[in-house]
Amino acid sequence: MTRSDTNLNVMTAALGMQRMPDQPAIVLSAFADEAANHKTAVEQMAALAALGLRYYSPRFVDVTGTGTVEHVVELSDEKLTQLKALHDEYGMSVTSIGSRIGKVKLLDVDDGTHNRYVELDEYLNTEVANTIRAANALDAKLVRGFSFYHPQTEAPEAYVDQAVEKLKPIVDECAKNDLVYGLEVEANLIGQNGRLLAELARKVDSPHLVCIFDGGNLSSQNMSWMQVFDEYVAMRDHIGWIHIKDYKVDPDLTWTGVVDEERLKNFVPANIGDSAHEAILRDLREHLPEMTKKMQAVGVPGVFLELEPHLKGGGQFGGFSGPDGMGVAVRALCSVLDYVGIDYGLRTMDDIREARGF
Repeated sequence: MTRSDTNLNVMTAALGMQRMPDQPAIVLSAFADEAANHKTAVEQMAALAALGLRYYSPRFVDVTGTGTVEHVVELSDEKLTQLKALHDEYGMSVTSIGSRIGKVKLLDVDDGTHNRYVELDEYLNTEVANTIRAANALDAKLVRGFSFYHPQTEAPEAYVDQAVEKLKPIVDECAKNDLVYGLEVEANLIGQNGRLLAELARKVDSPHLVCIFDGGNLSSQNMSWMQVFDEYVAMRDHIGWIHIKDYKVDPDLTWTGVVDEERLKNFVPANIGDSAHEAILRDLREHLPEMTKKMQAVGVPGVFLELEPHLKGGGQFGGFSGPDGMGVAVRALCSVLDYVGIDYGLRTMDDIREARGF
């Protein structure tokens, strides 16, 4: 999965850089629905393949091209089979299931939000079971998830133990199916920063739970790049993979403790935002060997950096960048990776030769 040395040497020479032979490597991935204007599966596969990616996380998709967009966990068994066939055609594999698990209320109380509450047993038998079904059908080893909404007007710290009680059965169901649950840091949830997410991971205490860092989900809470970096360090020991999203902080915004996700408009590529990607990736480089070993032990190829750029907009359950925006986001991330000295794999002519059979 590495770039050919010839092509890479030409590129690095042109940039005035020298490639180090021991450069650690990550695996690039993306939320493919962000790259497709109509969210058809063919659009999604074609866009990412053209950008040189081999991995993606399915979320919203129109499998048949008839205009019916569904969340991947709601697809019928027949449509999951059709989607998997497209993976073979376009040379794509699944990174994680982009699930919605954990984006429900922790408690059955009216807190002025539209978030719904579901009893745990019902949740395990519906949303969680359907997510696991999709993961098994698409050969995924990872499930992206969240940590529940606490009452909006209250501080999240008081609800950590109750969140752990609900997370453990979900992680146990993943473990039974040889899956790993990834807990994403995100605003408005109990795991809204790195410190809280690390505490959740410590208390769940399972090899089938890791954390997902996302810098844009922190800078969009009006954090400075230094604060974002500190939150990354706080959860670093528990990180399994990273989402790449960046955000320009609005200096005129008065922080109230709650993010209106539907009004966020300042998402930018990873090389021009306030999410500390250069500093974080430079630090990540030193920890990649250990992280890679940890993730390969659970059956994935390594540490994923997964693009979820939201360049044309984002909300509570997804975002959009378009094929052009996804291209901008991929090139921006690669420029940062080149700068800090982390290797990555994009498709090369060798892959084309292999596909052609010679």
